[in-house]
Amino acid sequence: MSALVVSVLLCLVSAVCYAGAAIVQERVAATGGDGAYAPLRRARWWAAVALTGLGAALHVVALAYGPLSLVQPLGALTIVFALPMAALFVHRPVGAVGWRGAFLATAGLAGLLSLTGPPSAESIDGAQRPVLAAAVLAAVVLLALTARWTRRPVVRGVVLATAAGAAFGMGSVFTKAVAEDWTSHDADFAGLLPSFGVIALLASAGMLLSQASYRGAGLAAPLATVTVVNPVVAAVVGIVGLGEAFRYGVTGGLLAGAAGAVAAAGVVTLTLQNATRAADAGADAPITPGSDAVDAPTADGVGGPRVPGARQPGRCLVSTRSGPKSR
Repeated sequence: MSALVVSVLLCLVSAVCYAGAAIVQERVAATGGDGAYAPLRRARWWAAVALTGLGAALHVVALAYGPLSLVQPLGALTIVFALPMAALFVHRPVGAVGWRGAFLATAGLAGLLSLTGPPSAESIDGAQRPVLAAAVLAAVVLLALTARWTRRPVVRGVVLATAAGAAFGMGSVFTKAVAEDWTSHDADFAGLLPSFGVIALLASAGMLLSQASYRGAGLAAPLATVTVVNPVVAAVVGIVGLGEAFRYGVTGGLLAGAAGAVAAAGVVTLTLQNATRAADAGADAPITPGSDAVDAPTADGVGGPRVPGARQPGRCLVSTRSGPKSR
């Protein structure tokens, strides 16, 4: 079995784990009791945490075997797998729009898979990593500052989501570099500590920025932005910096770009459907204190409107309830 096939299989299982975790978390949130820590007392919530951890571990291993330009886009399968799983386990209808989005996302990702070349053995040079880390952190800070001075909530949310997607995407780039070093025995654990620190910093920044992006911007636009920007950033670094390539030269690259656009359109369609369903459900079920809603921090650290069930990029938001329009 080739390394590329192993990577794809790991991505598929990882996406199933993430989708299952999202469904369980949503059900726990919808049926949970009062109190911010009520989910901690429920076994199903801990099962969702275990599924999330398993999905993350499989994703990291997939990065060690496969190219960034394929592994990161395949993470979008989470939202695709969540549709039939939610219909099967919690009897939630999919609808024509959902199936159309799933078809577009699957067709686009299948096109990327068919055009992906063999994995590259290159890794980010140790001397280049501080420069790359400084560049992406500077870009994230610049985007965050730009969002701070942007008055339109939707535009501000999209800018913050772009910064979050870039942070998550570069976090995967460094994760792949660490995985390559570990499997090739090019560095010991102590030598990998700086890269681990960068990964932790980028992951934390991505989480905070993605939460802040929902303040006043709703759910659909920020979530779709993060989900699309994340694999795009990782794929660009993989192609430009790691020598990854698609089959058939320039023609293959153009076809891969078109396939990526189709997949992105499917992801956006699914995100908009989820947001619409959440708004419809929330109109008759306002959130009360102690439910699954959390105050999302803004760029200046001040809590904003309640954003229920917000999940991270590349991951699935199966369903959520919207909170009251005013606090």
